[in-house]
Amino acid sequence: MTAGMVIIGAGECGARAAFALRENGYEGPVTLIGAEVHAPYERPPLSKDAITDEAHPAPKHVALVERFAEQGIDLITGREAVAIDRSARQVRLADGSAIAYDKLLLATGATARTLPMAAAAGEHCLTLRTYDDALRIRGLLKPGVRVAIIGGGFIGLELAASARKRGAEAVVIEAQPRILMRGVPEEVARAVAARHEEAGAEIVTGQGISAITASDCAIVVELASGRRIEADFLVVGIGASPVTTLAAEAGLVIDNGIAVDSRLRTSDENIFGAGDCCSFPLEIYGGRRVRLESWRNAQDQGAHAARNMLGADEPFGVVPWFWSDQYDLSLQIAGLADGAATVVRRDVGEGAFILFHLGEDGRLLAASGIGPGNAVARDIRLAEMLIGKAVRPDPAELASPDVKLKSLLSR
Repeated sequence: MTAGMVIIGAGECGARAAFALRENGYEGPVTLIGAEVHAPYERPPLSKDAITDEAHPAPKHVALVERFAEQGIDLITGREAVAIDRSARQVRLADGSAIAYDKLLLATGATARTLPMAAAAGEHCLTLRTYDDALRIRGLLKPGVRVAIIGGGFIGLELAASARKRGAEAVVIEAQPRILMRGVPEEVARAVAARHEEAGAEIVTGQGISAITASDCAIVVELASGRRIEADFLVVGIGASPVTTLAAEAGLVIDNGIAVDSRLRTSDENIFGAGDCCSFPLEIYGGRRVRLESWRNAQDQGAHAARNMLGADEPFGVVPWFWSDQYDLSLQIAGLADGAATVVRRDVGEGAFILFHLGEDGRLLAASGIGPGNAVARDIRLAEMLIGKAVRPDPAELASPDVKLKSLLSR
């Protein structure tokens, strides 16, 4: 049995790593293993285009299936990896077969968190993580249908926007005092909430759920206040949990995901981790260990892990970046705003604005922007570069739309 590079997880991250191995000159065997029957596809469209497109959707594939074969990548779909034998350097699949590896990448991603009390809704309770999930929700969203969405994060809000576009009634229930509590400033969250209200979606915040019951004709969500919200079906969108079972059973260190070092190596030098499933130290934030669930991070870490599997030994130091599209608005965030001492606002026209988050030492930590279309895209990209260079800009210059952010990069 010839060993080679094996990747568990055929999503954005795993597929990007497989192609990056070839791009970096590796000529040995490359095997990409996915439990889903679908070839690798992108997840961001699942809450948007996959639900709202007029034509029957298809997965937005990372690459054509033929390209995997052209690159000599053995793509295995619909077969789950169930164990890792570290001493023999083998991955065992559910069908009993085994695949040997020289280096192994775990790109197992994450799964949707569940809400135990929502089990009372039975088949009328859904989550959104896979393409098949999106198809089920799409089939239910019709004019006049009522959907209750638990969770006011990106997924829940994007789904509410898609529901309204399909003519369904949507209520978002968030236990926290406001929507988008994790990583999004209150001022930006208010703008998002206002746009949902304008579109006819209802957002209920600061309300816990005391009970969920089901009858023949409706799902009833009873809030702690006593209010009862009736819906035809329920979607739980309360975040995702990293898939760590394989790693844990193999004895790898787990710390808010599969723990990797700055080179994306796990506690086994022959096994790497990347994407939603792993936590890693981020040097530009003092080595703070983070786990990022984002499309960009999946791409970046997949390619980076591939280079290091081939011996590059490069630290991973990319500035985090996130985005969300809801209705005509685009929300973009660069960096991590935790610990910011000062917030500076810049208005960029068309109702769009950017908030810059500065640390106590004046260093730019993060930037959060929202506006129609691509109104904030260019400035967020420039802010991302400023964050990466650890720039300490003049707050007055950040606030002034007359000062081009690009000019701050050359100082």
